[in-house]
Amino acid sequence: MKLLQQDIERYYELRGNPRRRGLWVVLFSVFNPRLLPVTLLRISCFFQKYNLGVVAKAFSMLNFILFGIETSPRVQIGGGLFLPHTVGTILGAQKIGENVTIMHGVTLGAKEIDYKFTCHARPVIGHNVFIGAGAKILGGIVIGDYSKIGANAVVLIDVPARSLAVGVPAKIIENVY
Repeated sequence: MKLLQQDIERYYELRGNPRRRGLWVVLFSVFNPRLLPVTLLRISCFFQKYNLGVVAKAFSMLNFILFGIETSPRVQIGGGLFLPHTVGTILGAQKIGENVTIMHGVTLGAKEIDYKFTCHARPVIGHNVFIGAGAKILGGIVIGDYSKIGANAVVLIDVPARSLAVGVPAKIIENVY
């Protein structure tokens, strides 16, 4: 519930109205099309945490059917996640930090087929990262805090903190933020 509250607060903060709080705000916000995918993701992770993998997978599939976002309940996701558009997004990372924005068509995953969800083969996304539409972040790499990934970039190497990654394959422009 704490992570979901952080997600809701960040959503309203990004919209320029950070003072929305309370039980009614939470109850009505979770049905917002920008927040419902995150809510389903949080529910899926909750059930995975308590070893109810079948129920977790059911919520993950519901998210895929309704919003076109494919994610594993095993991904560790910090609070403040913002998914403005979800269609075609795949969240197969090992870990996603706090206050991350992920646009549509993004793929976070392994470089090769990985049905067993091998953690070291998947990316780690730092805090306060922005990932542009269509970006692909593949393999056991680290995206540093406060970094930005440009639209349609294909990132196959580590991105240092406060850097920008653009292009195919991505080139790193360091210390720009």
